[in-house]
Amino acid sequence: MKELIDRAMKRAACDLVIRNARIFNVFTGGTEAGEIALHNGKIVGIGSDYPARETYDGAGLTFLPAFLDAHIHVESTMLTPEEFARLVVPHGTGGIVADPHELVNVCGIAGAAYLREAFSRLSSRPLDVYVQLPSCVPATPFETSGASLDARETAAALESGAFFGLGEMMNYPGILAGDADTLGKTEAARRLCKIVDGHAPGVVGDALNAYLCAGIATDHESLSSAEIEEKIARGMYVQIRCGSSANNLAAAASCMNENNYTRFLLCTDDKHAHDLLEAGHLDDAVRRLIQAGVPAYRAIRAATLNVAECYRLKGKGAVAPGYDADLVGVDGSFRVQAVFHGGRLVAEHGKPCFAAGEKYLPAAVRGTVRCRDVAADDFRIRIQGNRARAMYVLPNELVTEARVVALECRDGDVVLDGTDITKLAVVERHFASGRMGRALVAGYGLKGGAIGISVAHDSHNLVVLGDRNAAMARVVALLKEAGGGMALVDGEGEEVFPLDVAGLMSSLPAEKVAAGIGHISARARRMGVKEGYDPFMTLAFLALPVIPHLKLTDRGLFDVDAFAFTSLEV
Repeated sequence: MKELIDRAMKRAACDLVIRNARIFNVFTGGTEAGEIALHNGKIVGIGSDYPARETYDGAGLTFLPAFLDAHIHVESTMLTPEEFARLVVPHGTGGIVADPHELVNVCGIAGAAYLREAFSRLSSRPLDVYVQLPSCVPATPFETSGASLDARETAAALESGAFFGLGEMMNYPGILAGDADTLGKTEAARRLCKIVDGHAPGVVGDALNAYLCAGIATDHESLSSAEIEEKIARGMYVQIRCGSSANNLAAAASCMNENNYTRFLLCTDDKHAHDLLEAGHLDDAVRRLIQAGVPAYRAIRAATLNVAECYRLKGKGAVAPGYDADLVGVDGSFRVQAVFHGGRLVAEHGKPCFAAGEKYLPAAVRGTVRCRDVAADDFRIRIQGNRARAMYVLPNELVTEARVVALECRDGDVVLDGTDITKLAVVERHFASGRMGRALVAGYGLKGGAIGISVAHDSHNLVVLGDRNAAMARVVALLKEAGGGMALVDGEGEEVFPLDVAGLMSSLPAEKVAAGIGHISARARRMGVKEGYDPFMTLAFLALPVIPHLKLTDRGLFDVDAFAFTSLEV
């Protein structure tokens, strides 16, 4: 402390002084010109004439606190931790609250350990990673995941000190019903004074009151402006989600005002490599929030101090004496030009200043796709009569509606030609049980083949969409051969992009991952997938039985509202 005070009083030289800077103040919303003095990873002063061992010319830049992502599944970027850091740090990301929900559902606790270890091996430690323990492994008991964590195991993991908090509590029906095992997980976190993240789409009124009694602090699943306002009024932090498949930025922007803006947190949740490479990370989210009419100081707070205050990240979220020297220098177009972490320059002009190094790829996250072989006839769907229940995906949303559609059945299979209906299948891939759920999807647009992916939230079985049984069977075979990935069969042939790390991520460099995803996604789009749907990422959420209203698991068609299985036949 004396060493910092001596530098603040200019009695000794600082490690680094940023000269000629403009400094944004998250406490007042204003800016000032001056120097930022850094020593031992801390900000020791804002002013002028600091003696320094080294200097950095900040002319033309405004310095903000480094951005903090309030909720992200790193594996949903489809990048390894090393490549993720290399991509996002130059965009000003200084910290993430990471919920390795997908990895743990496939690999168990070893999946979280992999994430933590891979980040820790990065040179210069260019960002902070606060790893949450997933709360729902599996998300529900109505699907097959690669692992399972009950309340006892959750409590033991939290008590070990390896986890920052408890990840999003997706099983809100279990909370509302007072399920002992579900409540045992949140109680363990509360006992240890750890943050519990939420996931509560459409939970309002009495149900919201009950959900909050479990000590849950945040939510990123609000379905409307009214729901956002109610959750803030009841004391929650609302996470503004700017992901690849779901985005509630417009609804949140309309709710932010002078009285409540400190309760909003920016997060990306699920954002894949192509979008990160093309648009950016939280810097893009802040720009978009400003473009939506939110004053710049409120938008910046949502990605900095608000997150730090919610998650009790002492020393984070502000450019002020005593705070950590995690800084972002932006130009007049709000483009990141310089990034400091712990007082060290970690990125400049869009390029990382640290080495990603050799990728850490333990055996626990390799070879995770184990499913039985399937045949074309396995994808037949037989219905009595000429009406069936189909899923309809709301464009740009994760919510699905249940629709009744007219269909003909011929030779023991539904006839899809001349309709806007496709088949959906979820194939169990962890234990080679042979289980397969089958359903119908209306309005997706795809025709003339099939697409599939081994990312299927949240248990990550294989999910396949198509209108040709043989093509659907071939997609499953391609995914199995590749050890996971994204696959496509159309009239011109077939294509697969491997996701060789837990069937969720690629070990390739970020640029190659983005290019590969972009190419296969564009090819799927040419098969007729409509705008408003990301061909593969939207598909990955059709197996998630905790978001209304109709979903499919490897065990069958699931009615989320009733929290029970239902049938295709009406």
